[in-house]
Amino acid sequence: MELLSDILLSLVSGGVICALVQLLLDLTRLTPARILVLLVTLGVLLYAVGAYSPMRDLFGTGVTLPLIGFGATIARGVREAVDATGITGILTGGLTASSGGITAALMLGLIASLVFRPGPKRT
Repeated sequence: MELLSDILLSLVSGGVICALVQLLLDLTRLTPARILVLLVTLGVLLYAVGAYSPMRDLFGTGVTLPLIGFGATIARGVREAVDATGITGILTGGLTASSGGITAALMLGLIASLVFRPGPKRT
């Protein structure tokens, strides 16, 4: 029963995030790129104030998979690298912490471009 409630909380929280993003797209003049930056920055801010970890513990994948989780991962990596190596960790920590996700995105993008025929959008 606990697994079912975890899945439900993840589904609902991820859905709420997606619904809020859709509202931003529909009701504002924000571009998708600016909304992506907003979500990553929100993840960094939530991590910085200590609110991200309790949210992750409660909602699980619902908050770790959207870009909010990517921002929190970058912030965590920077904090750990600064603690370990000093000021140079600002430059290296975020990339080190998120390198697996970035590599997966690049490789899957490459595979998708080889399988499908990319081209300009037809209007």
